[in-house]
Amino acid sequence: MSVSNMRPEGLVFGLAALVLLPFSGVAGEDFGLGVTPTPEQIAGWDKDVRPDGVGLPPGRGTAAEGEPLYLEKCAVCHGEFGEGIDRWPVLAGGFDTLKHQWPEGRPEKTVGSYWPYSSTLFDYIWRAMPFPEPKSLTPDEVYAIAAYVLYLNDIVGYDEELNQDNFAKIAMPNRDGFVPDTRPDVPVGGEPCMKDCPVDTTIIGRAAPLQVTPEDKKEPAVD
Repeated sequence: MSVSNMRPEGLVFGLAALVLLPFSGVAGEDFGLGVTPTPEQIAGWDKDVRPDGVGLPPGRGTAAEGEPLYLEKCAVCHGEFGEGIDRWPVLAGGFDTLKHQWPEGRPEKTVGSYWPYSSTLFDYIWRAMPFPEPKSLTPDEVYAIAAYVLYLNDIVGYDEELNQDNFAKIAMPNRDGFVPDTRPDVPVGGEPCMKDCPVDTTIIGRAAPLQVTPEDKKEPAVD
């Protein structure tokens, strides 16, 4: 990508990385470019939260406190009740839909119906939301907004306080829905079988109603 085609924020980030990270070419060779980042500078970007809760910052919040924050900063994309606006992600609902197949319906993957870890919700809001201003929320605001999203999914109470000690302990509805792939044609660490596989395959549906299934006959070329 040329500099002329790079978005301003990408260019700023690239320049910041050049300033903060010392350049090293061949092992042991130092060209004297850049400076070693300080722990404070690293902490500004090191905001990931693991499923076991490591990385959760000190803070607290309730759904009651998070509702006005959510309506102000999140509802324009995700809807007042997590229903999603236009093509923005749906955050609430979708329970008992993960096994749906066309034509009866389609899976609705939301925070409540699909995500196995509550920490994923905090992690994403903490690092990437709200969309126009990522990393602008305080820890207390993230706990409160996350609590409200969990409340919309009937996972926590409206006045239940969430904090760095109990957030990762929340039992998500689909926590047991992710299991190792035990199919014999997909060995652990191996390549999946793509031809003459030993497992019988049954076609249960076609994408013709969506007009994306190729026809058997060759279509005439369009000039």
